[in-house]
Amino acid sequence: MTPSLCFSPARNLARGGGGGKGEAFLPLLHNSHLYLCRHNSSSFFSDTLIFKREDKHNCSTLLFKAQPPKSFFLNLRPRNLKFINPSATLSSFAEAGDEGEELQETNNEQKRSGMAKAFNISSNTAYAISICIAVAALTLPFLMKTLSLNLSLKTKVLSYVTLLFGFYMAWNIGANDVANAMGTSVGSGALTLRQAVMTAAVLEFSGALLMGTHVSSTMQKGIVVASVFQGKDSLLFIGLLSSLAASGTWLQIASYYGWPVSTTHCIVGAMVGFGLVYGGVGAVFWSSLARVVSSWVISPVIGAVASFLVYKCIRRFVYSAPNPGQAAAAAAPIAVFVGVTGTSFVAFPLSNIWLVAIAQALACGTTGAVLVSKVIHKQLGHLLEKSKLSAEEPDKLDNSRTIGLLTEVAGPTGTQLKIVYGVFGYMQVLSACFMSFAHGGNDVANAIGPLAAALSILQGNASGAEIVIPIDVLAWGGFGIVAGLMMWGYRVMATIGNKITELTPTRGFAAEFAAALVVLFASRLGLPISATHTLVGAVMGVGFARGLNSVRSETVKEIVTSWAVTLPVGAALAVLYTWILSKLLANLL
Repeated sequence: MTPSLCFSPARNLARGGGGGKGEAFLPLLHNSHLYLCRHNSSSFFSDTLIFKREDKHNCSTLLFKAQPPKSFFLNLRPRNLKFINPSATLSSFAEAGDEGEELQETNNEQKRSGMAKAFNISSNTAYAISICIAVAALTLPFLMKTLSLNLSLKTKVLSYVTLLFGFYMAWNIGANDVANAMGTSVGSGALTLRQAVMTAAVLEFSGALLMGTHVSSTMQKGIVVASVFQGKDSLLFIGLLSSLAASGTWLQIASYYGWPVSTTHCIVGAMVGFGLVYGGVGAVFWSSLARVVSSWVISPVIGAVASFLVYKCIRRFVYSAPNPGQAAAAAAPIAVFVGVTGTSFVAFPLSNIWLVAIAQALACGTTGAVLVSKVIHKQLGHLLEKSKLSAEEPDKLDNSRTIGLLTEVAGPTGTQLKIVYGVFGYMQVLSACFMSFAHGGNDVANAIGPLAAALSILQGNASGAEIVIPIDVLAWGGFGIVAGLMMWGYRVMATIGNKITELTPTRGFAAEFAAALVVLFASRLGLPISATHTLVGAVMGVGFARGLNSVRSETVKEIVTSWAVTLPVGAALAVLYTWILSKLLANLL
């Protein structure tokens, strides 16, 4: 095969191309290569000159159907001449083709929607899922008991609109606040984004259905004094709708930018803003509001203390053990027993008799502990056996040293580290499920409370002592949370995992387990605490357990600032929406 001639650099052509004409080619030919292809013996050069420009930014090929000028031959110097194999030229073009294919794939990837990327599905499938959710949101209210009552057409239309407002708020809760439950698991790698979304969907709905009524009773009539609006039921109804719309709007903006804000802050601020502007100072239950605000301050502190203690216990009793892997495998069932027993007793006791309820909770906890122990030994049994065989004799000097809860302990390495992270990887998944269930029970009230109060106004019993929240309304709120989680939950969930401090399976488990305990028991007591505050406090507690420098202060400042902004923004939007809805619904009310 006849070799091709390559002249490098190609500025020689410009220099010999005929004065000004050659100089015009300098920008084009800089860092370029000239390939002169010989087709037969009778003609040394073909009529085609191929210029290939290659740099780190682009690769272009120019074809000239012209004979090279005579002056060009005069500038051919042996020192400027080198022979290359034609395959090199072909491979260069092949590489350019590969780069084009990669660029095309990148463009196709960029065209995929965020939901499609999160679930690793096609854009058409993502659009189909979104359309199905939208159709369900618009049609399911017609199957609910609220619209099947013997009410006037006007009341049914307003009830339908109210349910849609409640769904919008619940949707945004799922899109933003669910990251509190699953974000740390995604950040530490214990769960993929798809696994986290699917798991949270089931547990958020279950928590809303089984536990949502405890906090909803506080949110529906514990913030605004309904008696102040006596004879102004229409205004109170519009104010409740405006609170839902204002909270949903701010949450949607925050979710779009990936800001983890407090939904509880938002809805309470919106209701207080409406009450102050349209009802005066006496329209707000200040004692109830003080109780809520104090819980916002107390919950991150309790979360930080709880996670600090949990993480220190892990380091004390697992990391400092002669065989950390075996210690982790033994500690996991204990943690599961505590978590499942507490959840069973607080969330859904089978009996009102304390002894029976305690026995039921203990039975559930024992069952969960046994199952987890079997799973761990089945999945990590080979590593546990290896750790037994390779375990060295403990140092007598180390055994004689007293190790306290606050003593700094070096972490395990090698096989022991794999076992510990493997065990707590499973544990973090369970703690994330625990947190997700507790979050669904606590935060569904932010949508269902005002929704239930607005529906009871339409049904004429707003002044009743207690509003019974139908099971289908709780399920409606749970469905809204799941829908928002599936469609937009990835935005905040993908960014919250490692922003405050670096997380590992042990740290993530300590933070989630502690935060879930705080949120769960607060829900049972009727305290509408912020799950965001609790988890942020818990993650900070884990960071403080490693040292003050382990917590990223800038991130904490940003989060606290977003909390401070949420209250006034929610209040301002509620006032604005009340004015707008008063104009729009004037003919229906």
